[in-house]
Amino acid sequence: MKNENLRVAIQGIRASFHEEAALKYFGENIQTIECNSFKQTFEALKNKNADYVVMAIENSIAGSILPNYSLLLSYAFPVVGEIYLPIQLHLMALPGVKFEDVKNVTSHPIAIRQCVDFFDEYPHLNIVESNDTAACAKRIRDEQLTDTVAIANTLAARLYGLDVLERRIESNKKNFTRFLILTHHENVVKKNPNKASLCFQVSNKVGALAKVLNIFAEQSLNMSKIQSMPILGKRNEYNFYVDVEWDDAKQYDTAIRQILKYTQNFNILGEYERHDEENSTLPKTVRNEKVPRTYINMKKMS
Repeated sequence: MKNENLRVAIQGIRASFHEEAALKYFGENIQTIECNSFKQTFEALKNKNADYVVMAIENSIAGSILPNYSLLLSYAFPVVGEIYLPIQLHLMALPGVKFEDVKNVTSHPIAIRQCVDFFDEYPHLNIVESNDTAACAKRIRDEQLTDTVAIANTLAARLYGLDVLERRIESNKKNFTRFLILTHHENVVKKNPNKASLCFQVSNKVGALAKVLNIFAEQSLNMSKIQSMPILGKRNEYNFYVDVEWDDAKQYDTAIRQILKYTQNFNILGEYERHDEENSTLPKTVRNEKVPRTYINMKKMS
């Protein structure tokens, strides 16, 4: 499927970090479908109102987004890719607004927490939490708020006509978020996968999980992620979500065959090419964060 005019569902609105990730992965000629929740993005895919979903799964500071693991399993759409996005947070306001006149700061609570060192220096500012970074920037533009600044990305500043008062106010400059790319089964095209997302259960016995992990090590698979989630209604039973990477596909195949003996409800959530920023072939226009031309709002479709 060509990247041009793909319909990509994201949680949030135009110029959110989810859209920035979608642009980075697919390029600028996409239709962004704005959704109010992660579940709504999956519903858009399920109802064929979208071709792909871009969904955050973990942040290097905030950690895993646990509810999204449950969505992966319950909807069973295959993971076909991933993208790591550096999270750079900027302070922005209406043109002409001076920082000394600002009384309120608004953004997503995670973004606010990632800028605590900056705001410790300005205790007089009133912090207002919202559900989306880009929505905060849009609200300042729409309501012409002269006493409020937003924390968002440069894409939001350009799209909503705001001035950046202070750049890179995040406390940790190495902050990034990992996003997964999901689609319909008929869209899956396996080229040269070298990473997989797996989900399985093991018996509640001593060493049960260790047997599985040892198989990965014996076959030279790198386990880049492991996340456990309790199974609702079942005491001491967990789903284990594991990401593994490999150089030799035969070793991966051997590992999968072996761990089937020690697991229950085994699922391959997706096999795909791991994101390698150094070898990225994305267009330069995407790297420059150009604003896409076409958007679809899920609110208008309901």
